[in-house]
Amino acid sequence: MVFIFYWKRPANLKNMRIRTFEPFWLVKNGLLHSYPSLQKNLETEIVVLGGGITGALVSHGLLEAGHQVVLIDKRDIGQGSTSATTSMLQYEIDEPLVELTKKIGEKGAVACYKAGIKAIRTIGDLVANLNLECGFDFKKSLFLAHDENAADWLKEEFEMRNKHRMGVSWLSADQVWKTFGIRSFGAILSKTAASVDAYRLAHGLIHHSFKRGMDIYDQTEITKTEHREDGVTLQTMDGFSVKCRKVIYCTGFESTELLKEKIASLFYTYASVSEQGIACAKQLKDVLVWDTANPYLYMRTTDDGRLLVGGEDSSTNFPFFQQQIKERKYVKLQSKLDELIPENGFIEDFSWGGTFGATKDGLPYIGASPEYTNALFVLGFGGNGITFSIQAMDIIVAMLKGKKHDLEKYYRFGR
Repeated sequence: MVFIFYWKRPANLKNMRIRTFEPFWLVKNGLLHSYPSLQKNLETEIVVLGGGITGALVSHGLLEAGHQVVLIDKRDIGQGSTSATTSMLQYEIDEPLVELTKKIGEKGAVACYKAGIKAIRTIGDLVANLNLECGFDFKKSLFLAHDENAADWLKEEFEMRNKHRMGVSWLSADQVWKTFGIRSFGAILSKTAASVDAYRLAHGLIHHSFKRGMDIYDQTEITKTEHREDGVTLQTMDGFSVKCRKVIYCTGFESTELLKEKIASLFYTYASVSEQGIACAKQLKDVLVWDTANPYLYMRTTDDGRLLVGGEDSSTNFPFFQQQIKERKYVKLQSKLDELIPENGFIEDFSWGGTFGATKDGLPYIGASPEYTNALFVLGFGGNGITFSIQAMDIIVAMLKGKKHDLEKYYRFGR
């Protein structure tokens, strides 16, 4: 039986450029640094698997703590989820503070939220101290109520954040419109957030570690791992072996294939970025914006004067029809953007999609899994993967020293 699918281009593809398949950051930046594939046997203390932003941050933290580290990636550096992320650095977790409190208690929920605030400041200091050119910019975060019912629970969310002094204020619908030119039913304005080019940040951090002596191998696929009480042996596709005491998995959603425990649901999300010089309220350039809809819409400006908008998450994706699906998703994103910001003048320049994961409580999985000996995982799913990875720099180092970290119990496997 043969199935034939027809797709008619929507008539309302306003100002659309159908010309990109790769993520914006990859097209914009190109391949910043390249490293050799592994063509020999070697031994080291720690292997970090994954050369995205998580692997970059974790390996940097390990080097700072005095560990011997080798970083391995099966692709070129940064070409997994890091090249597709929208790089909105928020302390807010996908699970609202009120709802997270119901799941892990108020003390734990507040600790997780405040850890996000600290993480954003930490990455700002790191970028400044290492003089990394990655478009980092401190901003504020604007969490919009998309209808009247959402405004009611969002006010409750505001009260709880305000109770714990998280630097928030409540804006009425009129205040949001007058200040940002955005239609809403009210919003939480948070003073701590940031944006960054995560692809450039990952490359910058990894190259900095390389210059400090860390061995890096890209285009090196691991086909087999042997976890023993005395260490781990990794076998490459080219027939070479790597022996280490510990392996740190920073492999994102691909780690779900390694684990029997159901830790995350995978989904496909879409993003579109405008041409440079888009006309928008000046104040909009200083905030990250997202709303309470499900799936939620999010947007921010870039360091080169574009507007990035994303959302329209889907649990399914058909690679053969990826371009057609992306075009249809753009129509929906454009329609939602028009509702929020009338006459926005958005002209699409790049659009792409990427696979991401979401956990049941919005929190990451950081630590040891009972399924693997001498292995630690850093899996920052959801919209906060980068801030979770920043937190992991301290958590992983503490674990290797046999010390307890305050966040460990909230991010543990088997929870």
